[in-house]
Amino acid sequence: MDKTHRQSILCPSCRKLINRDIARCPYCGITTPGATWRKLLLPGALRTDRLLTVIIAANIVMYVLTLIIKPGLPSLAVNPLRFLAPDNRSLVLMGATGSIPVGQLHRWWTLISASYLHGGLLHILFNMIALKQLGSLVLTEFGPSRMFIIYTLGGAVGYLVSIMAGIPITIGASASVCALIGAAIYFGKSRGGVYGQAVSAQIGSWAVGILIFGLLVPGINNWGHGGGFLGGIALAALLGYQEKIPENNWHKALAGLCIIMTLLILLWAAASGIAVYARMAAGR
Repeated sequence: MDKTHRQSILCPSCRKLINRDIARCPYCGITTPGATWRKLLLPGALRTDRLLTVIIAANIVMYVLTLIIKPGLPSLAVNPLRFLAPDNRSLVLMGATGSIPVGQLHRWWTLISASYLHGGLLHILFNMIALKQLGSLVLTEFGPSRMFIIYTLGGAVGYLVSIMAGIPITIGASASVCALIGAAIYFGKSRGGVYGQAVSAQIGSWAVGILIFGLLVPGINNWGHGGGFLGGIALAALLGYQEKIPENNWHKALAGLCIIMTLLILLWAAASGIAVYARMAAGR
């Protein structure tokens, strides 16, 4: 192995092959990428090749937990939208949001946890497919830190809007997915050119499809979708994207806070929900 290959490493942020001794990664812009402390301190979940997998896994775990703490067998209803659906009690225990959990129970943390809960097998399946496809684009153009910020805070904005509109109980990753749509459309319009126009057209079709689906299917939280979409645009404009502003330490610090906040909230939701369910089961 020659000297050049011995000095090559994978950037701890973007996972591109770079020289160990360079002062700044030419791909993602972080300083001293070869420093040992970066490999030790950079959150593993923010690696580009892991982030979407971690988010999808968290959604699946929370979905399974809501089925476990549901009394009786999971719903096998003929309605495909209700197949393997947890009940409202399980969802509220595990962190559903809305005007009741927030306005009456003062559970503001559910603005984050609700994005990891789903009302049935098809619900989580569709949202995770959309997250995988849209998230990959936002990851590429914004970087992992900004993608997670947009997913987390954009979803919270969507749910806050729906609470202000009086939606009593709501769940699902779709508010966060709509935030990714808003960010991607902002990128396409801001960048322009052939590529930007192609992105805008492709992602615009997603937005139109979600709008039509929300208008035709009862029970869809269109307020959450619209709020998430606008939140994604605002966050994308505030944070910038890779071609304009490479990911920097401020982006990573904010993403780290979002990761810690999300992890603590999901752990609290799971622990408290299971504890309440255990007490209720013991009392029966």
